[in-house]
Amino acid sequence: MLNSTSNPGKLTPKKEHAGNLRVAAIQMASGSSVSANLEAALRLIEDAVSQGARLVVLPEYFCIMGVKDTDKLAAQEQPEKGLIQSFLSETSRRLGIWLVGGTVPLASPEPGKVYNSCLVYDDNGKQVARYDKIHLFGLALGNECYAEEKTIKAGDKVVTLESPFGRIGLSVCYDLRFPELYRMMGNVDIILAPSAFTAITGKAHWETLVRSRAIENLAYVIAPGQGGYHVNGRETNGDTMIVDPWGAIINRLPRGAGVVLATLDPAYQASLRANLPALDHRCLHHC
Repeated sequence: MLNSTSNPGKLTPKKEHAGNLRVAAIQMASGSSVSANLEAALRLIEDAVSQGARLVVLPEYFCIMGVKDTDKLAAQEQPEKGLIQSFLSETSRRLGIWLVGGTVPLASPEPGKVYNSCLVYDDNGKQVARYDKIHLFGLALGNECYAEEKTIKAGDKVVTLESPFGRIGLSVCYDLRFPELYRMMGNVDIILAPSAFTAITGKAHWETLVRSRAIENLAYVIAPGQGGYHVNGRETNGDTMIVDPWGAIINRLPRGAGVVLATLDPAYQASLRANLPALDHRCLHHC
């Protein structure tokens, strides 16, 4: 198991952030080596914690972006077993944070396919939620061609959870294009959207989609992304961002590995929902 290179115990947040709802989104440019990706993730997580983050969210495919789509099959793990899940559990426990593994390839009952699973760990290192990506990305546009259904089995459950930061709804990347998923979550305070948007679709739609989901749900959106060039020749969009319930971008990172931080303000969110009670004005609950 990977160990911290800087502090064998829990990192202490800066005092000025103590008690605040400080959150972080991690941007990476993951490669084909799981161990190298975990080492890179650890450095960024520790950077976020040193700046006061108590909730840290990693991007989709943080642990592997293989040369071939099928490489993730070789890295798949059984639920609650394996190197990647042990890393997430031990890191969250040691640092005393809530940690979200953007996605992890977990074994499915269908041969040749894995679940693309977003895993949430509390500050005791316990896995408290799992969301299997429902909407599978497909694109045929010029030289860009993707078909996630060939190697990924779709999930079928909407997942929300209670946390010290508020009620959280889980989603992954392509899910952002399907607003009905977020309506099915009910009222959530925070939406997580770990992603690996392609450069071509990200440039066109990423910011619009992330901000739209924040606005229509009056929710904070934490959207960490893959951002850069990968060994398979793929370029990902990056532009990791945290957006407030009014749709304003609090912080963002256009390119490269790094940390995006923000402090959530529940009172501000509550005032927006009181002044604009759009969530209470919904009429088509059962369409």
